[in-house]
Amino acid sequence: MLLGKVSGSVWSTRKDEKLNGWKFMVVQVWDTETKEQKKSLIAADNAGAGIGDMVLITQGQAARISAEKMDVPIDAMIVGIVDSLDTEN
Repeated sequence: MLLGKVSGSVWSTRKDEKLNGWKFMVVQVWDTETKEQKKSLIAADNAGAGIGDMVLITQGQAARISAEKMDVPIDAMIVGIVDSLDTEN
């Protein structure tokens, strides 16, 4: 599972029909140890996230399980919105 911050949204009128109805967000993935941005990715949103929200992201098969459809071509899914984050450092 990854931790990230939603930085934008993606709108696509032409896509695989199995993606119809899904909201897609741009997420900046964070390294929890260094607190630095690692990369950005596009994730389907299953939690109702908005721009600026800190989110939990699953990838691969876990993302498709969250979609409840194994044939959906989704590789990353926002599965939770983080309310708070406490770390030792």
